[in-house]
Amino acid sequence: MPELPEVEALKDFLTEHLTGHEIVAVLPVAISVLKTYEPPLTALQGREVTAVRRYGKFLALATDGGPQLVTHLARAGWLQWKDRLPDAPPRPGKGPLALRVALETGAGFDLTEAGTQKRLAVYVVHDPGEVPGVARLGPDPLAGDFDEARLAALLAGERRQLKGALRDQSLIAGIGNAYSDEILHAAKMSPFKLAGALTAEETTRLYEALRTTLTDAVERSRGLAAGRLKSEKKSGLRVHGRTGEPCPVCGDTIREVSFSDSSLQYCPTCQTGGKPLADRRLSRLLK
Repeated sequence: MPELPEVEALKDFLTEHLTGHEIVAVLPVAISVLKTYEPPLTALQGREVTAVRRYGKFLALATDGGPQLVTHLARAGWLQWKDRLPDAPPRPGKGPLALRVALETGAGFDLTEAGTQKRLAVYVVHDPGEVPGVARLGPDPLAGDFDEARLAALLAGERRQLKGALRDQSLIAGIGNAYSDEILHAAKMSPFKLAGALTAEETTRLYEALRTTLTDAVERSRGLAAGRLKSEKKSGLRVHGRTGEPCPVCGDTIREVSFSDSSLQYCPTCQTGGKPLADRRLSRLLK
């Protein structure tokens, strides 16, 4: 799933390639991807893209005097840029293509989604705040005013475990399964630790790990073409998706806890005092 660093990099890439160009066509291939009907997709045609913004994991394309195109790539969605789009219009079928946006230059991008769980979402709205997922977002962890005191206030009284709290988009925007694993590993904290029970020293450690992990990931992705962001994300992860491999910090074996539709990875030595966590499938941790 694309998370804050990848979506931030996509925002920068699209800002460079879209701003100042005219949208000549928006072609839905999978109708299910479109979550709004007014304004229609055709309201974007003939409009110049004036800005690209990120809201958590959402991307928003603003147009001159017109509506905005907002998308959430969900778990298996992606954006594929093409310097030259095919001349023939796309046809609905069983492939991954969900929506195509074409510019006056002949360039443009495809939104695609792999797998059978179709969750990629596209909205056409006058204001991104009209999108329910955007409206409920918590603060952006890379914003200038997101300081340690802000994090402490957000976690105060939280009865959930850290892993679940970090992934809650209404608490903190943009962090998903992968980077929550990375943040907790950097902070040397168990994913099962109660979020509201952190000491002042632990809050400092978590804040520094959060900012450093996300900032470093954004910097690694900055300037990369859209097609290279997935591989860059995977190569930069130290524990997530690396079950059975040695921890890059201490050498212990990275372990996994599985759930009904996802899993987390952690290092016992670095994070849980050497004790393996119970692999409680169907746990409520990642509901």
